[in-house]
Amino acid sequence: MDSLGALRRTHTCNELGPDHLDREVILMGWVLRRRDHGGVIFIDLRDRWGVTQVVFNPERNADVHAKAHRLRSEWVLAVRGTVCRRPADMENPKLKTGAIEVLVNELLILNVSETPPFPLDEDIEVSDNLRLQYRYLDLRRPEKAGNLIMRHQAVMAVRNYLSENNFLEIETPMLTRSTPEGARDYLVPSRVNPGKFYALPQSPQLFKQLLMMAGMDRYFQVVRCFRDEDLRADRQPEFTQIDMELSFVGEEDIIRIAEGMIQAVFKAAGNIELQPPFNHMTYDEAVQRFGTDRPDTRFGFELVDLTETLRGCGFKVFNSVIAGNGVVKAINAKGCATFSRKDLDNLADYAATFGARGMAWIKIREDGWQSPISKFFSADEIKAMGEALGVEPGDLILFGAGPAAVANQVLAELRLELARRLGLIKEGTYDFLWITDFPLVEYDQKEKRYSAVHHPFTAPNEDQLDLLATDPARVKSRAYDLVLNGNEIGGGSIRIHRRDVQEKVFAVLGIEPAEAQEKFGFLLRALELGAPPHGGIAFGVDRLMMILTGSDSIRDVIAFPKTQKATCPLTDAPAAVDRKQLTDLSLRPDW
Repeated sequence: MDSLGALRRTHTCNELGPDHLDREVILMGWVLRRRDHGGVIFIDLRDRWGVTQVVFNPERNADVHAKAHRLRSEWVLAVRGTVCRRPADMENPKLKTGAIEVLVNELLILNVSETPPFPLDEDIEVSDNLRLQYRYLDLRRPEKAGNLIMRHQAVMAVRNYLSENNFLEIETPMLTRSTPEGARDYLVPSRVNPGKFYALPQSPQLFKQLLMMAGMDRYFQVVRCFRDEDLRADRQPEFTQIDMELSFVGEEDIIRIAEGMIQAVFKAAGNIELQPPFNHMTYDEAVQRFGTDRPDTRFGFELVDLTETLRGCGFKVFNSVIAGNGVVKAINAKGCATFSRKDLDNLADYAATFGARGMAWIKIREDGWQSPISKFFSADEIKAMGEALGVEPGDLILFGAGPAAVANQVLAELRLELARRLGLIKEGTYDFLWITDFPLVEYDQKEKRYSAVHHPFTAPNEDQLDLLATDPARVKSRAYDLVLNGNEIGGGSIRIHRRDVQEKVFAVLGIEPAEAQEKFGFLLRALELGAPPHGGIAFGVDRLMMILTGSDSIRDVIAFPKTQKATCPLTDAPAAVDRKQLTDLSLRPDW
């Protein structure tokens, strides 16, 4: 291999054009492709910025040309040469540098490469595990590198926007204490305090509130967060949040700041012009119409509640559900009466993955309603259902019946699946929606207690404080989520800033005074020492960038992601450690 010596790069591989003709330049990068045309060797040289064609001509420099015969894919080169215009019939309009080429006078081979485990210049299917094992190679591909570049642009836009709006970027601890509620913590044993553990933060929630109590007024942080939970395509054990907190504000102030920040991000990273303010919808309306608190409203197929319409009907399955305090809901799949029995069976199988025990359906034909269950309904019930759903010949009614949570989820997922199958979701559209007026708590049937819908520090509506002691399920919170194309990308709330209210909420959640003092004594004390009204919001950077880049998974926008089993194929983490490391931490080495 050659040494760089005094050679220094003058341009990137995406920089040269007709304005640089006849100029001597030095480029450095990787061999993307090699082509030998009648003795003349063409190399597509690639770096982070792009690709430039460099040419080795034996008539120009026989020694350099002979050396170029050795070049193979992913070798690392430095070339010195002269910029020339390509022949008119050989220009490449797909490349920014497609009008020129560099005739090489000097070649340095800085490093060689074995044959990569998968080609980097072809769009072929490669397993996720192989890509993650060789992530540093996968990131050389323009689309993956482009995701990280766009992510950088987005984060810089966040920092610039919030700084211009008087926010301070302040770091909060990575090693903190484990607290109840939320997902499972990652624990870190302490060597100097045997038998005690730190926890990696699931979010900087308490620290950012304490910063408001410290008088910082406006805080933000681009922060790493950790949750030890089962993973999906949109989950990782470690993830990044844009975190912010503000003092002396109401919901509308935070929403305005957040919308301006999102507008700046989309402009800087995607050159997309957004027009705030975004639409609002209450939690109750979202669940009633779409079955979920993160609805995709880019298409129809809204849910219609038929529980009262069908109470006492002749169909025993629906009657049994309604008698058991369940619900019967339906969606009108417009124009889908052409679905075959196989199509309907496939939808039923899909619904079963979300808890459905079956899927009733009715096709609306010119000559009447066609279904195995239509005979169980009276003419009045058919008329009422038809009017409620707005059916016409050619439509398909799909039912969801059971406990409200199950029926809502089944139909919410079915409407998304129908939209995908029918091509109703237009790519490149961005539909933002604020969801407000969440319940403060929900009853956990498994745990037999109330749990916080957001977190224990979310403020209840002030005019409902009396209900905390008598009927907490009716209390609405001052929380708000921002939904984009059916994905929750951000969420926050006005926080509790009085100790007496915080203690009442802890009591509703079953956190006894002694436990509250042990786990949150520092927060309760701070609330007694002049805590200002405050609130905030956090955005998931990974999920936001997944949508902005059009990626299928957040793994595509993270430099070194984990698998769905929270492992890293690249480094083989997590891994066993030495026995001495465990004993130093006062941990049993025989586990």
